[in-house]
Amino acid sequence: MSETEQGETNENQNVVPEDTSDADAAQRDACAPSGAEDGVSVSASDASDSAEDNGSVEDSDDSTAAAAGSDGDSAVADAEFEPLTDTYEELRHTEDSAELSAAARKPLPDRSDQAAFSRATALLEAVAGNEHTPVEDRIFLASTMPFPNILVKLSEDENDEVRKAVASNADDKNWLVGRLTKDRVIEVREAALHNPQTSWKMRLEGAENPETTADTLDFLSKLGVESEPKAPSILSAMVRRAVALNPNCSQATLGRLAQDVSTDVQHAAASRLG
Repeated sequence: MSETEQGETNENQNVVPEDTSDADAAQRDACAPSGAEDGVSVSASDASDSAEDNGSVEDSDDSTAAAAGSDGDSAVADAEFEPLTDTYEELRHTEDSAELSAAARKPLPDRSDQAAFSRATALLEAVAGNEHTPVEDRIFLASTMPFPNILVKLSEDENDEVRKAVASNADDKNWLVGRLTKDRVIEVREAALHNPQTSWKMRLEGAENPETTADTLDFLSKLGVESEPKAPSILSAMVRRAVALNPNCSQATLGRLAQDVSTDVQHAAASRLG
């Protein structure tokens, strides 16, 4: 080999191709995943993370859909549930007697469901206070309900028979019955005096009232002896004595009281017979 040829060979061996890095970059770009941008390659771990992120998005979408479904169910439930105050006001002011009658006769929920039971009794108060509720239904409530909120409402009813039914209800509180012993109508007052929940004070006042009828006085004359034998002896004797002194007391009642176990009652009866 000539010196000239040897020199050219040595020059070729010493030259480094200038586009080698560009070729490598091109090769890397050709091998890079399609998600790579700006010359940044996506590793296998990055791809895995991306897949997990996509799964999280799907899960999030599912959760959002479920929440939306739940909200939809809640909206339906809210649409079906009418607030107590709205229903109360509707029943309090409606003039639909058929609706009111149905509400008055609707069976109460079991007491174990306290929320439903309380709601139902509250609505019955609205029914009881509505003058468009048929009289027979108001009498039914006054006779059968044990709830003070309903009975108090009915004790103020304009119809005498409704108030009389309240006065006869043995589930009354004694203060409510006591109020009815002072009713403007004598039949209501006397129904209250027959009620076992009436206090002894109210009975004593009834026995002293000159408007009390002979039949009710006869009933009161048996307290502590023939009826309610466990009643306090002194209090029951005071009632019987007041009966004996009442101008409306019948002769038959006076004759029996003249034989009373209490000497005070005997003397009072004898003073009227003599």
